[in-house]
Amino acid sequence: MVAAKVGILGGTFDPIHFGHLRPALDVAEQLTLDHIRLIPSAVPPHRAPPQATAQQRVTMLQLAIKNNDRFVVDDRELHREGPSYTVDTLMSLRQQFPESPLYLLLGTDAFVEIQTWHNWTQLIELSHIVVMQRANETLTMSDELTGWYQQHLAVDADQEQLAGAVWPVDVTQLAISATEIRENMSKGLSVKFLMPDAVINLIEMLGLYSSRS
Repeated sequence: MVAAKVGILGGTFDPIHFGHLRPALDVAEQLTLDHIRLIPSAVPPHRAPPQATAQQRVTMLQLAIKNNDRFVVDDRELHREGPSYTVDTLMSLRQQFPESPLYLLLGTDAFVEIQTWHNWTQLIELSHIVVMQRANETLTMSDELTGWYQQHLAVDADQEQLAGAVWPVDVTQLAISATEIRENMSKGLSVKFLMPDAVINLIEMLGLYSSRS
């Protein structure tokens, strides 16, 4: 039996929106991933703490992917003390999926800052790295990162490896920001068509992100 190819998308998901989901689905289809694990961060090292609680964010994720079995909600970071370092998450996933190729999905903004991440050079030892980018987008990287990127750039044969390659993938770019969603909701503006209706309904029911919350 061939081991599953596992995608990994982390974030605060505060809240989850189509700017997360559509590019991830593009990657799953282009790299023929069996599933993508959506992993909400507990203590994000590079941004402010989430406004919604851990359970609220998990529930939003579950509602968002309810009708798509290619996505899985994975809450392992919420049960770990300290900052939610990606390298620790990948080590945990590698133990769970020892025979599976792992693919860490990153947007271009995150990828060009990867050198600031905790033990960043270990990431490629544990997983492939997928850079989700616009068609014909040029990455602005440091000289060191440019050399590292070119050294690890994927070729077709890398599909057989468990980790070690960088995969640039053109995806549908939706200029949707969780920050703008929260701001719009606090002003009473509509966020319809930016996120799944089930998520909007839950947010409204709980009064999340409103000026009264």
